[in-house]
Amino acid sequence: MTDLSSALHLSAPELTLAVGGLVLLMVGAFSGEKSTRLVSGLSVLLLLAATALAVIGPLGSAFNGAYVADPLAVYGKALIFLSAAVAVVLGDSWMHRNNIAKFEYPVLIVLASVGMGMMASSGDLISLYIGIEMHSLALYVLAAYRRDDLKASEAGLKYFVLGALSSGLLLYGASLIYGFAGSMRFEDIAAFASANPGPGLIFGLVFLICGLAFKVSAAPFHMWTPDVYEGAPTPVVALFSTAPKVAAMVLIIRVLIEGFGLAHAQWAQVLILISLISFAVGAFGGLMQKDIQRLLAYSSIINIGYALLGVAAGTQVGVQATLMFMTLYVVDQIGFFAILLSLSRNGRPIRKIADLAGLKKDRPLTAVALTILSLSAIGIPPMSGFWGKFYVFGAAADAGYWMAGAAGLVASVVAGFYYLRIIKVIWFDTPEFDVTTDKAPVSAQWIGWAAAAFSFPVLLVALTWLEPLTRAAAAGVGIG
Repeated sequence: MTDLSSALHLSAPELTLAVGGLVLLMVGAFSGEKSTRLVSGLSVLLLLAATALAVIGPLGSAFNGAYVADPLAVYGKALIFLSAAVAVVLGDSWMHRNNIAKFEYPVLIVLASVGMGMMASSGDLISLYIGIEMHSLALYVLAAYRRDDLKASEAGLKYFVLGALSSGLLLYGASLIYGFAGSMRFEDIAAFASANPGPGLIFGLVFLICGLAFKVSAAPFHMWTPDVYEGAPTPVVALFSTAPKVAAMVLIIRVLIEGFGLAHAQWAQVLILISLISFAVGAFGGLMQKDIQRLLAYSSIINIGYALLGVAAGTQVGVQATLMFMTLYVVDQIGFFAILLSLSRNGRPIRKIADLAGLKKDRPLTAVALTILSLSAIGIPPMSGFWGKFYVFGAAADAGYWMAGAAGLVASVVAGFYYLRIIKVIWFDTPEFDVTTDKAPVSAQWIGWAAAAFSFPVLLVALTWLEPLTRAAAAGVGIG
């Protein structure tokens, strides 16, 4: 097999999505809006095919080390592509119900998935930047999907402007690293950092971390998150809170663990600081929120702080903890947004926490599912949220960062208040006026129930196969 054919074989998931996305774009352009459901269905099949190609495909590196297919990349891509497929399904039913369905929505998700796949397989600074920009450009458009809505336009513009700022920080850091290390490849950078861990290289790494922290909405680089979560369409926010965060976390693991693993003492301090700030902003910032999506924005900030705590450990146990946490976090987020997308009253979506009053009477099963997901987000055992925090706090304690773990526990208690408020409104509050809950889309309703089931009884069985999968993915990560 020639080098080119081997490279094409390794990058088959991204090539499939790129070519398929362009074909679907042409189908939609020539057939018009009547092809929206067809394009959505084919997009889901395309993402599932890319997942299969990533799982069964060969392992190795291509394009002079710029592209890496290893167990970490395979696990990350499977989670990314499946999350994107769910976002397409959720968005299709919701947008048709609100008369804003367009074929561009699933196509943009497919094209964003190409960039997210590249991020998971990045082996150097060039592929890192290409992957980030490929997925970011599609997400900027999705954030402003409702062009006639003032908040959506504001969300898209704010996301774009601050995204450009973060790209500048990232490029400046990458240029400094290249200037000192003399190479773009993570392997070469790791070799240089082990022999010459000078201040210039660390200075560049700090800028790089700041740019990557924006992509996962970690504080203090979170300023775009609440407004974008509030202004963007709900299915778009469901995408933002899952697949892009997984891609960015896998990329952070690659850069820090593989590229700068032997400089762990320097960058771990930065990650711990970012985690602590994220704990404070996410926990206290969400206390006064009344809009559910804005509340989930602050929830995402604190949860990213937990995930970064696992990376800060700098060990394979820490990497496994981060992968486990992100997997369980994604399931909970999908459940939350699926239930939100399945609820509407008197023809309008439910956006305020107070709108959930009376849900126990109108939709008892949905009320139970939302309660389970809320308890999971708090971290009540044996919910999935408990196990995710159990792994990251354990990894942090093993690495000697037990005080940061203790701060995370305190933040979790504070954040528990706004999830308990959701439960209280569902079960104990009565609506201010008589309302009727509209008929729910079947797909969103079942996805929400399935996520809640996974978060409680099914999880005890799921951990038996999820734990070895994350361990195998973490074992493929080279420390330094």
